[in-house]
Amino acid sequence: MHITQGTFSYLPDLTDDEIRKQIQYALDNGWPCSVEFTDDPHPRNVYWEMWGLPMFDLEDAAGVLAEVNACRKAKPEHYIRLNAYDASYGKQTTALSFIVQRPSEEPGFRLDRQEWHDRTIRYTLHPYVADQPHGERYNGHK
Repeated sequence: MHITQGTFSYLPDLTDDEIRKQIQYALDNGWPCSVEFTDDPHPRNVYWEMWGLPMFDLEDAAGVLAEVNACRKAKPEHYIRLNAYDASYGKQTTALSFIVQRPSEEPGFRLDRQEWHDRTIRYTLHPYVADQPHGERYNGHK
């Protein structure tokens, strides 16, 4: 299973040099960056945990990439994404968001079916990894 969320998610994972170039593109456009991580990649889970604070004052991609690498070191089996914000609309708007790290194994999702009134059938996604307690979802998951 390969989670597809954000820009570039259908492409092979980006190298650090490619990530650095995307960060520099964001910074050149005046978009501050932030780093987030999660162990619950459900498509409706849009609120990932933030790694530090948004980096409003950085102008060099090396500083942002250093934060990405610090998060990678601390959270080696989590999903990590980088966000860039465009404030030109007068509100916080995500201009660019992409995954920069994945766990070594992505267990995938199950499609659950529920019969409802009036012969209606509902479907929902259940991530297999969510069967494990929060914080232990990718530890030893081989």
